[in-house]
Amino acid sequence: METYRISDVVGLLGLPPAPNGKASYYIPCPCCDHGKKERHLNINLQKDVFRCPRCGISGGIFDLYSLFTNTPRDSVRAILAERLGGGETRRSAPSIPEAQECPLTDINTRHETYTALLKLLSLAPDHRDNLLSRGLTDDEITAYGYKSTPVVGLTALAKQLQNEGHYLAGVPGFFRTKDGNWTFICESRGILIPARDMNGRVQGLQIRRDSSVKGKFRWISSVGKDDGCPSECWTHLRGPVSPSLILTEGPMKADIIYSLSGLTTLAVPGVNSLNHLEESLLSMKDRGLCEIYTAFDMDYMANYHVQQGYANLYGILDRVGLPYGTYLWDPRYKGLDDYIWLSLMQSHRNL
Repeated sequence: METYRISDVVGLLGLPPAPNGKASYYIPCPCCDHGKKERHLNINLQKDVFRCPRCGISGGIFDLYSLFTNTPRDSVRAILAERLGGGETRRSAPSIPEAQECPLTDINTRHETYTALLKLLSLAPDHRDNLLSRGLTDDEITAYGYKSTPVVGLTALAKQLQNEGHYLAGVPGFFRTKDGNWTFICESRGILIPARDMNGRVQGLQIRRDSSVKGKFRWISSVGKDDGCPSECWTHLRGPVSPSLILTEGPMKADIIYSLSGLTTLAVPGVNSLNHLEESLLSMKDRGLCEIYTAFDMDYMANYHVQQGYANLYGILDRVGLPYGTYLWDPRYKGLDDYIWLSLMQSHRNL
């Protein structure tokens, strides 16, 4: 049987090749990267897979071809056989040593470690001003746990957490250096956003980067590092479980909507990142959730891949078995958080 590598498909599609022989690298994601400099889609040549940590789309060799050509996946094998040749098994790519990663640890350990980490960090004045300009108050910014990313002293930071008795193995963002010391991932400067479960526990951390060169939002992860750990696309709940729920995208957006409206809000990372949504909704259903209102950004109608994500979303909502509807607002405002906040500002100006 014909054996293909993901590098074959990369070349066939004319996608950017791996720089300097790297086994893993990033290219623009066709689903969520709209700026020329943004790079979210990870191509792993060693494992023959791809994944976007921003929107959650992922798959293997055939999925990559299908994604970039809109070809039905079950037709891809025949197309590749015609375009790349068949018969003889293709030679495998050279083996590249992989880092030994840690499995994800339990939620209580992650919560304790992340909570201790956030206590050691501060929030830069410009980051606080940014959050205030979105409608959050100083008290809410503090309560929600927003902090600025650490950019120096990362190994010392990890050592202090260890000295306090916190576990770092299996907590995304932490990994070992070549000399065996634990450290924290060095990220671009930005705002750290805790993503919490129904019990208020920190499941993972997102970062909103100051620069959009690599995309604004992504999960803190130490995938590909020694004793590192990949992150997952967690949901984030802001507010108590109540009969009605707003479903939106992005933990920061959920925090702002709840703060401005008082309505309990659940966030997924994006409409294509629904991995944990069903289990979250079922757990909330057991606690009294009765109805769901989606409130995703109004530009979804112009994006084919986002529309595909909506089909998956509605499938999940149908399985959960609760009535659901959709919030609509003035399309001049991209998100519900923008619409509420700017409408409030306009009302104040008119007083």
